[in-house]
Amino acid sequence: MSRIVVKVGSNVLTRRDGTIDVTRVSSLVDQIAMLRSAGYQVILVTSGAVACGRSILGAEADLDNVEQRQVFSSVGQVLLMDLYHTFFRNYDITIGQVLTMKENFTPGALYDNQKGCMEAMLKSGVLPIVNENDTVSITELMFTDNDELSGLISTMMEAETLVILSNIDGVYDGDPALLESRLIRTISSAQDHSGCICESKSSHGRGGMQSKYHIARTVASSGIRVMIANGKREDILCRIVLEPSQDTPYTEFVK
Repeated sequence: MSRIVVKVGSNVLTRRDGTIDVTRVSSLVDQIAMLRSAGYQVILVTSGAVACGRSILGAEADLDNVEQRQVFSSVGQVLLMDLYHTFFRNYDITIGQVLTMKENFTPGALYDNQKGCMEAMLKSGVLPIVNENDTVSITELMFTDNDELSGLISTMMEAETLVILSNIDGVYDGDPALLESRLIRTISSAQDHSGCICESKSSHGRGGMQSKYHIARTVASSGIRVMIANGKREDILCRIVLEPSQDTPYTEFVK
């Protein structure tokens, strides 16, 4: 059975005001259910807890403040998992929450325990939903972003494919806002396109295309297929995994 890690970023799951987009969450669940029906084992790495917390608390705050992120995340993680539970239940899919920290990916007992737990979940038909444990993580021990986390999960769980859903179509040879910029369809480990990538980060998340590019290139070099695509495009996950074509915009990283 083919194993796939799907990472969805905050800018995919949020509205312009930074609150959670429930319709987008529902669409993501529909697509993951289709992948499972097609025989894939799916692991979901999700952002959105902070956005859910903002939806509940209605607070405006500096998200670089660790304590504020912890408050938003602790409140929002409950709502986020409730949304996933509600939508996946419509497909009779049982989900399990995996809150992790960076030290869990250092070889040793913590690494083995997390891997063993997730393997048992998959064997039981449970869909693992992974997020950073923001409520106890502090700045120096945090993942750079969930792009880094998805790469570590893909390697730990020996996935065949990692799909990173962002709010743009993939890696461009220039600023995506410029008409002359073109989407790069395939990038190999031997190619370096880092000079083409803008350094700006997303408005509601910690990551950016620089992070996605470097993580994708690193993961692909280990033999895992990586795709970056626009998670706001209709049925994009199914289109790039189940029915890939030149008409569907995305960037694929290969070894």
